[in-house]
Amino acid sequence: MNLSADPDWRILGFNFAISLVAGLAFGLVPALQATRQTLALKPNSSVWLRKALVVTQVSLSLLLLIGAGLFLKSLQNLKSLNPGFSVSNLVTFIIDPGLSGYKPEQAETFYRELNRRLNAAPGVESSSLAVMPVLRGRERDSSVTVEGHQAKQGEDMNPHVNILAPGYFNTMGIKLLAGRDFDERDSKTSGKKVLLNDKMAKMYFPGRDAVGRHIGWGRDPGTKTEIEIIGVVSDTKYEGFREEIPRIVYRGYFQEGWASDMAGYVRTSLPPEQMFNVVRLIVHDLDPKLPIYDMRTLEQQLDQSLANERLVAMLSSLFGLLATGLALIGLYGVMAYTVARRTREIGIRIALGAETGSVVWLVMREVVTMVGVGLLIALPLAWFASQYVQSQLYGVEPQDPITAGAATAALAAVALLADYLPAAKAAKIDPMTALRYE
Repeated sequence: MNLSADPDWRILGFNFAISLVAGLAFGLVPALQATRQTLALKPNSSVWLRKALVVTQVSLSLLLLIGAGLFLKSLQNLKSLNPGFSVSNLVTFIIDPGLSGYKPEQAETFYRELNRRLNAAPGVESSSLAVMPVLRGRERDSSVTVEGHQAKQGEDMNPHVNILAPGYFNTMGIKLLAGRDFDERDSKTSGKKVLLNDKMAKMYFPGRDAVGRHIGWGRDPGTKTEIEIIGVVSDTKYEGFREEIPRIVYRGYFQEGWASDMAGYVRTSLPPEQMFNVVRLIVHDLDPKLPIYDMRTLEQQLDQSLANERLVAMLSSLFGLLATGLALIGLYGVMAYTVARRTREIGIRIALGAETGSVVWLVMREVVTMVGVGLLIALPLAWFASQYVQSQLYGVEPQDPITAGAATAALAAVALLADYLPAAKAAKIDPMTALRYE
């Protein structure tokens, strides 16, 4: 699901129309009451209408608060995930020599020199390049034939593929589990080499060492498996945090050649933002006309990859708090009106010896009833409504009892606390003043 914070005039127009209709509709009854007594609502029906509206507000508030809790919990679960590489002190950027008309040979020379200069720059611990950047929602795959594996009918033999310069795994903080990384030995004139991630290795070589075995590109009958597996690395996220860890085959850039865009990664011992100008100066020195774009820290990239989840959590929380505020205002208004109507009754009760606690409970039990009815209506509705947002959640069940319980307890506590004010005011009514009250 991709969301945008940009205003949509159709949605704004719809909301404006609904607001206008609601304002006119709810303003019409008191206007008619003031001008035509025959249309006036009876006092009891007016009170019950107010109470019904408050119950509705409480129900909607709880629905929104439960939704906000689920989205916030889902966002926290995503943020706490380990992507499989270290995001601290890591700068990433995109560069594309193809924009300046580089041929594959020229691009290879450019990338070699760029990687060399970046690694030699002060404050740089290591750097590398990759065709497919991580956590940007992009992926590249290819069908393969695996030595010794007989693919079943319909079996998915299309792992994700990334093309890397030497030093990528060290720069990203990805563990080398077996074998070796790409290095200068892996050129276009040497035999083709690849590395696998752990998931890929365990799937096709269970209980065996994948290093030294072979794969081939394509899955047609008779496909040659001439590409040697030289290493296995730990699993990582690829497109984004929501996706399952895929099977990945890593290819060496200097065996392939690539004239299009690549993502650069620079691990630094300095604050990452200080490396931005260093990278720009190195690229400018190599080719002043070649632009760099999407330069950021990997922590910023991680945050951006969760932008939709953060926006949903923020908006649902905002709407939940706004609805709760309106519900509390409605509760306070109804109870203040109720206390005003029952002033004489309360004054007589106090004159006859009613204690403060009993007077407070006389008022508060109406609040308890309205809030309780609203919560009882909202909880089953929340159970059904949560089914429709299940696909947007991560690591949390849509019927999460902790979230529902916390939202219910918070709303009930705040509602009772807010409406204690008119109840306490009722307990302080002067009986003599109340008896003269009209």
